[in-house]
Amino acid sequence: MSFVNRYVGEILKLHVSLYHALARLEAGTDTDALHALRISVRRIRSLLAPVRNIASMAPLRAAAADVGRLTTPMRDLEVMIDELTGRGMDAAAERRRNRLRPGYVDILTSNEMNELFAKLDEWPSALRASSLANTPSGLEKRIEKALTKQVDRLHLALNDPDFDRHELRILVKRTRYLTEAFPTISPLGKKASSSLKAVQSALGSWHDHHQWCLKAEVEPDLKPLAPEWERAALKAFDSAESRLLELSRLLPKVSAKQ
Repeated sequence: MSFVNRYVGEILKLHVSLYHALARLEAGTDTDALHALRISVRRIRSLLAPVRNIASMAPLRAAAADVGRLTTPMRDLEVMIDELTGRGMDAAAERRRNRLRPGYVDILTSNEMNELFAKLDEWPSALRASSLANTPSGLEKRIEKALTKQVDRLHLALNDPDFDRHELRILVKRTRYLTEAFPTISPLGKKASSSLKAVQSALGSWHDHHQWCLKAEVEPDLKPLAPEWERAALKAFDSAESRLLELSRLLPKVSAKQ
């Protein structure tokens, strides 16, 4: 199988997974449906990043970004509800749970979601018509170079204590998703790949607690939890920093400039 076909196949699999997630969300019985939908969208965006200079890929990239922004508030709400339920704050959780179904309907019927599926139908022929796809090993070399550049950026970020941890979290996700899609051309070994996943989880926990602390400043019923969330955020941050040190030891020394 040519690399172009492999690449198209990876995104087609995500296209199918989006249909499944959307059906689960419409059924209203699956609490992980929206999360699954967002993961598929993030993976699509990560796979498209190396071909962002191809003009015909821009509509799909924009549509995926729009769906990401559209679904973020509802996913944040789901996570908050789980947190409050776990702490026995049933009344506060229920008040927020009442907003879920209308929010899901808005997503299901949104122009953004319709546009994403329309662009997913169109993009394979646009890619195959591009000069990159018709240059021997062109697409494969582009993806390989993108992975190498991602590792270079990770090295720089990990050696910079002032590098924004929110941006680092995004960089880790993109590197992980590209590596998982194309492990044979990634410079990362299995241990480094596993470390990416651990770092993403630790930074995700810190991010969630940080966001909850911000919400507690404007939502009165959350204020009693703010001190505990602040402590948890610091603990998660320390855990993430430890994971980042481990990742820095596992990253290979590569350079996109070579």
